[in-house]
Amino acid sequence: MSTRYEATVTAPVNIAVIKYWGKRDSALILPTNSSLSVTLSQDHLSTRTSIRASADFGKDRLWLNGVEEDIAASKRLINSITTARKLRAALEQKLLAEGAAAETVVPLSKWSLHVCSENNFPTAAGLASSASGYAALVKALGVLFDLPQSTSDLSRVARVGSGSACRSMFGGFVAWQAGVSDDGHDSFAVQVADRQHWPELQALILVASDKKKAISSTAGMQTTVETSELFAERVRSVVPKRMEAMQRAISERDFGTFAEITMRDSNQFHAVCLDTYPPISYMNDISRSIVSLVHAFNAARGRVVAAYTYDAGPNAVIYALKDDMRDLVELFTYCFPREESTLPDAFYPDSFGIFDSANQVGQRLTRPEVAQLAETAGKFPAGSVRRIIHTEVGDGPRVLTVSESLLDDAGMPKRAKE
Repeated sequence: MSTRYEATVTAPVNIAVIKYWGKRDSALILPTNSSLSVTLSQDHLSTRTSIRASADFGKDRLWLNGVEEDIAASKRLINSITTARKLRAALEQKLLAEGAAAETVVPLSKWSLHVCSENNFPTAAGLASSASGYAALVKALGVLFDLPQSTSDLSRVARVGSGSACRSMFGGFVAWQAGVSDDGHDSFAVQVADRQHWPELQALILVASDKKKAISSTAGMQTTVETSELFAERVRSVVPKRMEAMQRAISERDFGTFAEITMRDSNQFHAVCLDTYPPISYMNDISRSIVSLVHAFNAARGRVVAAYTYDAGPNAVIYALKDDMRDLVELFTYCFPREESTLPDAFYPDSFGIFDSANQVGQRLTRPEVAQLAETAGKFPAGSVRRIIHTEVGDGPRVLTVSESLLDDAGMPKRAKE
């Protein structure tokens, strides 16, 4: 049996607490400002990607969630694969120059690839699917090609596919350094702290829409750079101070400061979008209602115990410490009830054991002040929030076994769709 040259990995979603928005170089995806994110657990949100190289494949092919896509249509995908191939070619040349026998150096850089990728969450709905997707692609290429580069070095390869993907190359808390060089060599991701540094930090994702957004991040940020006066001030003076303050808050596990900066930066990001001409609005009425509810919850508790943030989409990410999550889950599942056609464990998969049974989802309010707040806020129309994902800080990309591959023996998708 011939040797199979293949790699399968999963990669995580990351949610920025200091937002990336705007490029100084669109081709290399060099950002106008640094950013900082939290990597979320792959047990709840991840992209799985399998890549096989073979001299028998006629061309590069790509399948996303079982559907074949035109790989040539994505310039960014081609850029990432081409960059990784160049690194592999350099490695092959180095091995030959060092005296390795030609027959022992497999010319993987010249072989065609079959790439199969699947998300376990909605694609392009404000849940950072491109970040996990390109991180999974680059990690799999790194494993397949046996590349010697560090994770930060490989984050540059992920960056040319999707800017925020460079942050998904690490677990825990991750900074993407904007850099100043025209060639982008100093624009890469570094880990600020690993997942064990602050294990009490958890997140709720409230999916207000699982539809593809009308204005892509790429198109939106370019218009912002060209037209928003507020954006220039954000890049010049606001973000540098917040990056420093946020890294200090993470180092000291200071949730109050972490939460306030997170919410303020989310608010400013969306203010910049509204300052764009024509204005861009990624949030909807449900998004704004969640903002108000979080502030009311903090007021009821007498301190900041929850923080919201929104990327370029309507879906809310709520950060809180483990001890405060029960109240938040009870509040949100009560105020945003599920549709009758949605089962309780599909609406809120209770992976952290908040409720004694699925029938309690949306029915129980333990703390009196939370019950009073819920009564004041009232119930929104069923299905306003389509589902709630409860997760925590997670690790970086994981390398899986051959048995977990998405490709069959012939190198074709196991779950292809017509």
